[in-house]
Amino acid sequence: MERYALMTAAHNEVGLIGQIIESVLAQSILPIVWVIVSDRSTDGTDEVVASYCREHSFLRLLRLNENTGRGTMAKVNALTAAYKEIVHHSYSFIGNLDADVTLGPHYFERLISCFRAQPALGIAGGMIYERQQGEFRARLSNNVDSVAHAAQLVRRECYEQIGGYVGLPFGGEDWYAEIRARRNGWQVRSFPHLRVMHHRFTGGSDSLLKPRLREGKMDFSIGSHPLFEIIKCARRIPERPFFVGAAVRMLGFFACYLDRSPRLVSPEIVDFLQQEQLGRIKALLPRQNSAPGASA
Repeated sequence: MERYALMTAAHNEVGLIGQIIESVLAQSILPIVWVIVSDRSTDGTDEVVASYCREHSFLRLLRLNENTGRGTMAKVNALTAAYKEIVHHSYSFIGNLDADVTLGPHYFERLISCFRAQPALGIAGGMIYERQQGEFRARLSNNVDSVAHAAQLVRRECYEQIGGYVGLPFGGEDWYAEIRARRNGWQVRSFPHLRVMHHRFTGGSDSLLKPRLREGKMDFSIGSHPLFEIIKCARRIPERPFFVGAAVRMLGFFACYLDRSPRLVSPEIVDFLQQEQLGRIKALLPRQNSAPGASA
């Protein structure tokens, strides 16, 4: 059985970090090493992780007292620090695992089986489920052609080829990794039979508008096509905060577009992504009947 390594960036996760550790300890296949980075935590996160480290040798606590990044940039910096602790180990897959999720006991075993069955599979994971009206329901934005960063594995060759996760000012390090992977010939896929339970409480509408604005800027910065962005935002109208969130995301995108803000990735990546997106739009359009005798 191929071995895997995990990285987790945690900042003040004392209320949730124990759940994900217990979830990994219950896995049918344990990771060869799991580095949890406590990024300037002040709430007791370190003590919780350290208590598990004393009992499980594969689990490591790495404390960051300084981190020049903020938000998603800080997360990528933490994961980069974790990778430096992992790279010398022998493993076939490396993955990110958020501190606020839980997994079924066979999650990684089944995920590795998917890799084994598909040699071109570079990045893979499960679908995100969130608590709604007292029960866990699939996130509306789940997509088999994209992998949530919360609980994913990356084939080692793919990870090294794309240079791992790269921090971007508006986030999207997972999406950017997917684009580079596909551009290098790797497949990216989420599997509906693998569920990832997300436990983070999300606040009211006001607390969600700022992230939606940032996501619109993120979409622009990585190179999303305007037509694709309109369709993407329209599909997110049912997500909280209903309609308003999708509108704010679109506002963030087109504000950058109208201001002629620079893309933050190479022109080659922008062109590759937009060709992909236009291809997906074309695939959704009804095909014309080209059978003999059909009217023009």
